[in-house]
Amino acid sequence: MQHLAPSSAARATGLRAGLLALAGVQLVTGLWLAIAPGAFYRAIADFGPRNEHDLRDMAAFYVASAVVLGVAAGRPSWRAPALALVGLQFGLHALNHLVDIGDSDPSWIGPFDLLSLLAGTVLIWALYRAADRDDVAAGRRR
Repeated sequence: MQHLAPSSAARATGLRAGLLALAGVQLVTGLWLAIAPGAFYRAIADFGPRNEHDLRDMAAFYVASAVVLGVAAGRPSWRAPALALVGLQFGLHALNHLVDIGDSDPSWIGPFDLLSLLAGTVLIWALYRAADRDDVAAGRRR
């Protein structure tokens, strides 16, 4: 049986859907942080003293990345760079959660956050690889 690779159009549709889904997650996270930082902190971010300014700083990054990912969904040349940046942030964020894994309250939040961020990093890396392959195929990169 011959392996059938997805067509370029199918891959582009899947990549666009992945970018829009990721943009949606980033937007919801950013809005939650901006509108209700205390609720966000109590739900998944209690790793020590609460700092509302830092929480709003994080909101700014999440909302900005949502906008860039949304734009990248319609601009193929933006896809790989946007995914590289957000993927790097996810990976570094996961590393930070590994360092502080035992400091969460309740205690299950630390491992849950770490695993969620690692899963996100892997999914973003897969999207990045697809975007990079498309860039090579389109002659945007060698």
